Amino acid sequence: MDTTPQDLSHLFEQLGLENSEESIEKFISSHTVPDKVLIFQSDIWNESQKSFLKESIEEDAQWSELIDHLDTQLRK
Repeated sequence: MDTTPQDLSHLFEQLGLENSEESIEKFISSHTVPDKVLIFQSDIWNESQKSFLKESIEEDAQWSELIDHLDTQLRK
């Protein structure tokens, strides 16, 4: 069982992104997922990140709720 804390900092770490609060805020403020585009289809991700996001959502994995939260924040 994975005991990794479930927060945006750890999600960003899983995605291989800077995970400080400042870095997360900067990422969210400077990126947008367009309407009618699924979060894992967005051009803001590399192929590995897209795969992680897609698999997590499809498998309703432990990260899926945080990915949904991030998705909401990226749709301004």
